[in-house]
Amino acid sequence: MDLKELENGVNPDVHWYYQSKKLPLLRYTQRALAAGQPLTIVDIGSGSGFFALELEKKFGDKLRKIYLVDTGYSAEEMAATQGQKVEKVHAIPARIENGLVIMMDVLEHLESDLAMLQSVKAACVGDNNYFFITVPAFQSLWSGHDVFLGHYRRYRIPMLRGVLRQAGFRQISNYYLYGGLFPLVWSVRQFNNLRGQDAASNMRPFHPLVNRILLGLTSLEMKIAPANKLFGVTCVGQGKV
Repeated sequence: MDLKELENGVNPDVHWYYQSKKLPLLRYTQRALAAGQPLTIVDIGSGSGFFALELEKKFGDKLRKIYLVDTGYSAEEMAATQGQKVEKVHAIPARIENGLVIMMDVLEHLESDLAMLQSVKAACVGDNNYFFITVPAFQSLWSGHDVFLGHYRRYRIPMLRGVLRQAGFRQISNYYLYGGLFPLVWSVRQFNNLRGQDAASNMRPFHPLVNRILLGLTSLEMKIAPANKLFGVTCVGQGKV
């Protein structure tokens, strides 16, 4: 996750966006665990570790190990977690077995998304490794938000699916999230682009009542999101490595 999105005082533990966005990840992790083997979670670009830690809260002893992978961690932060179940590291583990690799809004920050995916593929051993990836969707939604966060691109399903296949990922399933919000987000960003709005994050706290309403609506949408192949604010890729 991108820590810059939290600079406006956003708390992912209550904010509707993070609380709804975690739901497809939780659902997919449950499916991966149905194979009966404890999983190792590798959260690449983990930032605060919100998504991986939500998996730990939900699945607990079904997870063998959780690696929070982010180059932003200090030596002191990594030393404090060394050898623990949840460990902060700078690099992808050299060997991933019975793993679930998650990248929540990471690939768009990389000049070469293919190189990152190939490095994940090279580390995975055996036939029981899974992935769950989210990226911002539709270049037509490009705005100062993307510039502020340092994005290289936004994706559509064919683009994400293509790079995943090129890297050797398998059993790929793709869909969009937040299709219901797409018209509003598109309109606002087009208007802001016309005004020449400066680069800044669109993420901000909401009034508790508005937050509850948005969470309720988006949580309902998440139940049918895998059927949405048309449009949305976020694009998902999931499957096996």
